Amino acid sequence: MKTTAVIFDVFGTVISIGERRNPHLQLLRLGRQQGRWPTPDDVKMIMTNEFGWEELARRLNICVSDEQLQQLAEELEAELLSLKVYPDAAEAIALLQSAGVTISLCSNLASGYGPAVRELLPELDGYGFSYAVGSMKPDPYIYQAVCRDLMVQPGSQLGGERVVMIGDSIKCDRNGARAAGIAGFHLSRTGNGDFEDLVKFAELVVQG
Repeated sequence: MKTTAVIFDVFGTVISIGERRNPHLQLLRLGRQQGRWPTPDDVKMIMTNEFGWEELARRLNICVSDEQLQQLAEELEAELLSLKVYPDAAEAIALLQSAGVTISLCSNLASGYGPAVRELLPELDGYGFSYAVGSMKPDPYIYQAVCRDLMVQPGSQLGGERVVMIGDSIKCDRNGARAAGIAGFHLSRTGNGDFEDLVKFAELVVQG
């Protein structure tokens, strides 16, 4: 079955972060200083909503000053300026596009990162970001939302199409994708996954 669409994870897969500032963790640390301990729901709150810093802090019940809000914004901006597309990712995407393969991203992202990612990779067919979808990997809903956006139906059932995903998380990009009917693969640039290079992955996809 010929591959109709390829879905890429973002950070660690197609884009690298050169200078990690982790501004959202900084916000949670401010909460800890105020006696508010992080909860498992904090990450979901951050990753599945499109909130600015002030609204996010309010929702998390963390008190922040105007100066602290400005610092968080500056930390995020510094991190965004350090983003770069991996050379093998750029080559792989170009190869797949030349072969007519539909391409999307699927990533657990806080809302501040989305525009920068789109700017770095502006000519893809879809962008499935958790803050916009309202769901995080490995929840099947986010993969299904990406496929709906691409107008493809993954799976081997009648009318199904071969949809492939690759990323650096076994849980999210391989196992989670497979649970949603997508052929998921693990990328490890150290050689411990299904692929260590996206060009080789793309070549195999194109060869069918």
